Amino acid sequence: MVIEPDELPEHAGKQKVLIGEDVSERLDVVPAKFRVIVTRRPKYAFKNEDGVIQAAAPAHIIEGGIPTEALLAQIAVSKYADGLPLYRQEAIYARDKVELDRKLMAQWMGKLGFELDILAEYILAEIKKAERIFADETTLPTLAPGSGSAKTAWLWAYARDDRPFGGNGPPMVAYRFEDSRAGDRVARHLSGYRGILQVDGYGAYKKLARSDGGNDGVMLAGCWSHSRRKFYELHASDTSKIATETVELMAKLWQVEETARGQSPDVRVAARQQTSAAVVNELFGLWQKTLPRISGKSKLAEAIRYATSRRAIFERFLTDGRIELDSNIVERAIRPQTITRKNSLFAGSDGGGRTWATIATLLQTAKMNNVDPQAWLTQTLERIANGWSSSDLDALMPWNYAR
Repeated sequence: MVIEPDELPEHAGKQKVLIGEDVSERLDVVPAKFRVIVTRRPKYAFKNEDGVIQAAAPAHIIEGGIPTEALLAQIAVSKYADGLPLYRQEAIYARDKVELDRKLMAQWMGKLGFELDILAEYILAEIKKAERIFADETTLPTLAPGSGSAKTAWLWAYARDDRPFGGNGPPMVAYRFEDSRAGDRVARHLSGYRGILQVDGYGAYKKLARSDGGNDGVMLAGCWSHSRRKFYELHASDTSKIATETVELMAKLWQVEETARGQSPDVRVAARQQTSAAVVNELFGLWQKTLPRISGKSKLAEAIRYATSRRAIFERFLTDGRIELDSNIVERAIRPQTITRKNSLFAGSDGGGRTWATIATLLQTAKMNNVDPQAWLTQTLERIANGWSSSDLDALMPWNYAR
């Protein structure tokens, strides 16, 4: 946009010479608009000949339905990545005079979940090839059939990110929907896995590991963030000098991690042995000295027992550079699902919960790889509709996305 000065009477007959210009920029937006794509396939016959010719109909994910793959991708990303439930999307689209019933959109999402399930399974299989993975779980209220009320179901999350210890594998996360938090669920999800499992203190994970932390099974590693939170609550309320001292000591551990992140496992171990090992010894010494002197029912005693009863798995990061100080990687992957859960209130059925887990697996993995989830999903749905071979799933993965 170029704004020329007004031509005034006193300027008549004078020659203008450009000597410079002032330039400013403002951010504008063109609102998204729906459009209808009409596809025509002419039929032809040959004079004096039998038979008719016509181009084949384009393939679509929703055969005979109205949505393009781009519309399906927008609905999915809005719901499962941006936390915009279908009833809100229904109202937004109605402002553009487009009537899309939430039940119809739910059916479309179910179809996407079915088509994309093989990709989500592939991601979980890739995660289980890692030397170290993270696990966590969160509730997902789900309508119980015929009751009209919600039951408590669960989203289990398994994340892989090798970059902190110098690995070059792509980051990824897989969610699994279950109606229970029982240990047999995680045992089924991680069947065959041999490596480091970094988790919080939930007992279901402990059942997977060898008591001696041997390498021929799952080796558990603890999350220092979970322990820190218990002390930090007491520190923030200014009710415990021991809690404050603990938080200040723990801060030194994260300072070391900042300097060692992205380095090789050996370099990380060396940095931790130089500084973190002494801090850890000081922490456990402080807790062991404090515990006999305080009430066993106090919150401080509870926080100390949480840490001291898990000393072995908390100390493993000191001798294995592949282990993180915390499991924040999977917690960051869980957080978007808690926001979506809050906005959606509940999943409409167990099938809806499984669809949620499948689509969220792919969209969150795209975001972890700095890939536009809507562009990736649109392209992937188009490829699947056109018969992409199941023997080449890796090419469909978000980390291999190329527009």
